[in-house]
Amino acid sequence: MELVVRKNDLLRELQFFQGIVERKNTIPILANVLLEADGSEVKMLATDLEVGLRTRCEASVASGGSLTVPAKKLYEIVKALPDTDVRIEEDKSGVKIAADRFDSRLQTLPREDFPTVPEVERADSVTLSGVTLRQMISKTQFAITGEDTRYFLNGALFVLRSDSMSLVATDGHRLALVTVDREAGGKKAAGDSDEKRIILPRKTLLELGRLLSESESDVTFSRGENHLFFQIGERVLISRMIDGQFPAYERVIPKGNDKHIDFERDRLTNAVKRVALLSNERSRAVRFLADKGKVEIVSSSPEFGEAREELIVDYASTPTQICFNAQYVLDFLGAADTDGVTLEFKDEMSQAVLKPTSAEGYDYTYVIMPMRI
Repeated sequence: MELVVRKNDLLRELQFFQGIVERKNTIPILANVLLEADGSEVKMLATDLEVGLRTRCEASVASGGSLTVPAKKLYEIVKALPDTDVRIEEDKSGVKIAADRFDSRLQTLPREDFPTVPEVERADSVTLSGVTLRQMISKTQFAITGEDTRYFLNGALFVLRSDSMSLVATDGHRLALVTVDREAGGKKAAGDSDEKRIILPRKTLLELGRLLSESESDVTFSRGENHLFFQIGERVLISRMIDGQFPAYERVIPKGNDKHIDFERDRLTNAVKRVALLSNERSRAVRFLADKGKVEIVSSSPEFGEAREELIVDYASTPTQICFNAQYVLDFLGAADTDGVTLEFKDEMSQAVLKPTSAEGYDYTYVIMPMRI
């Protein structure tokens, strides 16, 4: 194999593999990216057996072929090169990576050892708005657990209906749910009437979010027997499906919360950040003390002391208090993109709800369990 490719073109594609390849893996080939040169392009593929990515870039191919090279080292070398053409040439001792006066040689592993990754399933594909999907991911992925032994919670539930689509994530302490209309979120397929519920793994969502941050393109989504496919322009993200029963999230959303407080999002964010500096490092607990016309946010810890900040609000109900993990509150405030947010709650023991005060184009609900300290 021998080819020449523009440094920036190659670097742009190689960066997307960095979160997928496994540097510390018992299967060495999974640290490599597969390069396949043919015609006027070089195709690239990497996988960790759970998530895979196919992409391509234009190249001047003198001699076609395929080989595997360490994905991270190739990326680091190309990133360090000047903005010029990169020459990739296979020889008996490995593969040569060169540009200008720079010359290097990387070890390869046999092409035959690289795992087979399924091709895109075109049947029953649907088109989704990439911009909308990116927003949905950013509003939910932080609520996915990273440690739960119940593997179906290590992902988010994607619900595709004929007129809307939802993404919901929970770690047992909080739940993030965003729903958008399909007219805004993507095109409906002919005969698309059945509700589809698919658990998207945490890593899949992370990589999908990265791809969508670089593109305004629509997403063509399809499902095979055991895999999910997301095509964004020339790139295809392939994910193994999680086979499990996601919790009945609708039951978690409280219906009887009778106390409502509207906050300016930025003021609440800054107040919680400041007060949380003196919260207990383990629990990160902050208390909301609501009284007529004000809410005091309070923290304390035996090691450091205590902090409080008062916010003027429109509140006329009975004095009450409720305690939250400060980071859980800040995660929502960072994801909400409105000037105001509303806290809805009943008492200090029941689930509370945070919502944007006036969100256009989507319905965003964040359920958070109060802490007992």
